[in-house]
Formats: sequence, structure tokens, C-alpha cells
Amino acid sequence: MNTPMDTDTVARAVVVRGLVQGVFFRDSTRRIALDTGVAGWIGNDPDGSVRAVLEGPRPRVDEVVAWMREGPRVAVVEDVHVAETEVTGRRRFEVR
Repeated sequence: MNTPMDTDTVARAVVVRGLVQGVFFRDSTRRIALDTGVAGWIGNDPDGSVRAVLEGPRPRVDEVVAWMREGPRVAVVEDVHVAETEVTGRRRFEVR
């Protein structure tokens, strides 16, 4: 039986800093998001960070955020900032 927490749709804006560009962070996040059914986007920022918006059921979004705190094996994640953002009904995940 699903509880309300299982079906709540949330959106999170995530900024990851460290050695996160050139290490397949965006593509790896895209694969994790697709595997968990999370929509949104991810892209590189000029300052060397990676920025993403994740939208979907709360436990699944939390799973992707938890993965982003570690990143792919060759990444060095130094800081992760997560903020709530507006749910817009995104249905797919894209790399920008």
C-alpha cells in the first residue's frame, strides 16, 4: 500500500561542486534518474559546478540526490546544495 509520502511529487534544485565536470557526472546522473523514474535536467555551469533540477516521487528524488552526493567513481564531490523548487510536471530527463 502506498502512503502519501510515497506518492508526493517534489522538485529539487541541486548544485554540486568539486571535480564534477569531465568525469561523466551528467550522463551518470541521467542514467540514475531514468532508472528511478525521476524527470528533470542536468547541466554544467561555467564555474565548474553541475546544476540539476529533479522532479518525481519524494523517495526517488531523494535517491538521486543521495547518489549525486557521491557521484561517479572518478568524481570528487566537495559540496552539494539542495533546495526545493516548483513542481512543473516534467516528464523526461535531459542533459543540457
